[in-house]
Amino acid sequence: MLHSIAVATTDKFLESDARLSAQSLDLPFLSLTGPIKFVSNYDYLLLYTPDGIAVAKTGKAAPKPVYVDFTSGAVDHRRRFGGGKGQDIAKAVGLNKGANLSVLDATAGLGRDAFVLACLGCSVSLCERVGFVRAMLQDGLYRASLHHEVAGIVAKMSLLTTDITNLSHNTMFDVVYLDPMYPHTDKSSAAAKKEMAFFRDLVGKDDDADALLPAAIQLAEYRVVVKRPKGATFLNGAQPTYQLEGKSGRFDVYVLKSLDSLAV
Repeated sequence: MLHSIAVATTDKFLESDARLSAQSLDLPFLSLTGPIKFVSNYDYLLLYTPDGIAVAKTGKAAPKPVYVDFTSGAVDHRRRFGGGKGQDIAKAVGLNKGANLSVLDATAGLGRDAFVLACLGCSVSLCERVGFVRAMLQDGLYRASLHHEVAGIVAKMSLLTTDITNLSHNTMFDVVYLDPMYPHTDKSSAAAKKEMAFFRDLVGKDDDADALLPAAIQLAEYRVVVKRPKGATFLNGAQPTYQLEGKSGRFDVYVLKSLDSLAV
């Protein structure tokens, strides 16, 4: 079951923006007069704050609001110490064979994988069809653009206004990257980070995930990369060209054309 969400703020200076957002996202607006732990008529709030746009769980003992943040925390740590082109995602995309690849992240979510690829020199276009997540992404990209250490990186990231199924086939990318939401198990749920917990609550699984692969193949020049949990079935039942196995998941790589011509 998907949970209820409203747009809210406690800041009078942000109320106009929050109301406009609620209207564009077709969500109710809530003017907060007290702590969000006392809100009972919505499970989550898309919260407009002076620090940016966050999603916040309501009720007692709720975790801290979650922002799209490319300048601190785990994302920033990975930028500094993540292993560069030795990372599995870099190998899967083909950064050992080509540089300055154009990548479509068709299931961008919180933008973390897209940011890693931009850190490694890719030009990344992001699709995110869930409206409130797209609003968070746009806000996170804007705030990062003002940060001197990552402004050049997020300049390589472009948030599209449509999803993969509505992109023109005249628009081609070197690589299309897919990480569709997968139904979680009890084991994975227990270990899930709060970001994924709210994602699963609010967004649910991608019931049409299989349809993403044929759409991706139409838009990819060289390869399609699909991120999957361990034990998950192949997307659309299609056997990949090869796989890269990681500790907690894998990358299924569908090679359409060799990247050798892009080698540097």
